[in-house]
Formats: sequence, structure tokens, C-alpha cells
Amino acid sequence: MVTAVPGPVPAPAPRAPAAPPRVLTIAGSDSGGGAGIQADLKTMLELGVHGMSAIVAVTAQNSLGVHGVWDLPAAAVRGQIRAVVDDIGVDAVKTGMLSSASLVALVAEEVDRVAAPLVVDPVGVSKHGDPLLAPDAVDVLRRQLLPRATIVTPNVDEVRLLTGVEVRDAADLPRAAAAVLELGPRWVLVKGGHLPGDAVDLLTDGVTELVLRGPRLDRRHTHGTGCTLASAIAARLAFGDAPEQAARAAKEFVSGALAAGFPLGGGIGPVDHGYRHRR
Repeated sequence: MVTAVPGPVPAPAPRAPAAPPRVLTIAGSDSGGGAGIQADLKTMLELGVHGMSAIVAVTAQNSLGVHGVWDLPAAAVRGQIRAVVDDIGVDAVKTGMLSSASLVALVAEEVDRVAAPLVVDPVGVSKHGDPLLAPDAVDVLRRQLLPRATIVTPNVDEVRLLTGVEVRDAADLPRAAAAVLELGPRWVLVKGGHLPGDAVDLLTDGVTELVLRGPRLDRRHTHGTGCTLASAIAARLAFGDAPEQAARAAKEFVSGALAAGFPLGGGIGPVDHGYRHRR
């Protein structure tokens, strides 16, 4: 009698890995790699989300400053956004440098099609003091984009640009935040990094207040700090964090990146988005 010997049982087919949360950044590029789209995508990678981009403007930029800005045509910006949103989908959106009134209006219209948290970094000037937002775009930003924002992240100079409120010390932060909230966002994170003393930021929706305090670091190389913070917030919102959780996590990440900032070129170097790999 012959007994059949069973063959090897085939291993089950490996399951395809689940996609990470998806975050779209709509901003300008930085040819030097320290800020803008480049900083956004580095931050998103470090925080475990899939970063996608719609480039609205190209800059010739290095550690010494911004040497040129070229806006992309409206059709190119809209095409990038819709290509991502309509096929891949998004779990959060972050906006940065938008430069012109027409681009701000276009982006405001497009984000209305997206049911996801929106983080608005109202970039007005570069780290070197170069203007990145046209004067006629400020009112469009106020009226059309900020009311759609889940969180807006102005520094004290951008608060003055948007509201006229001067912030001289940390005691002025609640008044500044209230003025920005009147423009319609759900939450505002006023960044106090330019103020004397500790680096104090205030997150509020007008009811809840969260003070984020950190030591002031004596660092020259700070390029990309604002882009990195807003992108980190968007990444955490894409994971489902509440605004308070997202802001805490983003502050922690940026503090580490800022402490590890390194020299690059002859001017202001970038924060180190990959600092956790170089410890």
C-alpha cells in the first residue's frame, strides 16, 4: 500500500501594507532645501506620513536670502491639487508661501473641496526679511483662506501684518490670538519665538488655552522653523490628534530640529529635520 505524502503547505500571500496618513502641502519651493516645500516633505517623512505637494511658486533661494520668485500659472497649481485630491485623497492640508492674491484665492477655493484639517502658515517674509506675500494678497488671505483654517500659525510679525496688533512680550499673546481668531480660523497658534525670554507659543480657540514653553536656544541656523512647525502640526492632525496634542508634538519636534540646526553656505543654515537619526 502506497501512502501519499502531502506536499508543503504554501505560505499565505503577504498582506499589502496599509498606506500611512496622507498630507498635502501647498506652498513655494526653496532651492536651498531649508524651508518651503522641501522642509514640509522632510518633516512629513520624519513624522510618518505620506507627504504630497502642490508647488505654487519657485524661488531662487540660499542661506543668504531669496534672489527671485516666480509664480506658477493658476492652471498648474489647480492641476497639482486636483490630481492629488481626486485620486490619492488627503488626511490633512498645510499651506505656506502663496505669494499673490490670485494664488491665495485659488487655494482657498480648492481647499473647500477637501474634507480634511487645514493648517495655514501665513508666510509674509522669509527668515532673511525678504517679502514673500504681495501686499494685495493680505486682504484675500484674511477674507478667503483664514476662515477655512483649522489652525493658523502666525509669528508676531505676521500677527501685525494680518491684524495690526503689536506683540512686544508674552503678555501680549492672548490679545494677539484674539485678534487673529476674529478672522475666522478655529484655532490659532501665535508663535513667540521672536520675543525676549523663553520661546513661548500660545494655542487657543478662544475658550481653551495651551501655553507651549521652551528654552531659548542660542542658534543662528533657524531657516525653515515656521514651515517645519506647521507641517508637523498637519502630520499629527492627519493621525487624528486633537489640536492640543498636535501642537505639543510639533513643538517637541521643532525644538529638537532647531537645537540641531547646522551651518550651510555663508548665511543662515537650516534646522535639522533628520536630527533623530544623528543622535
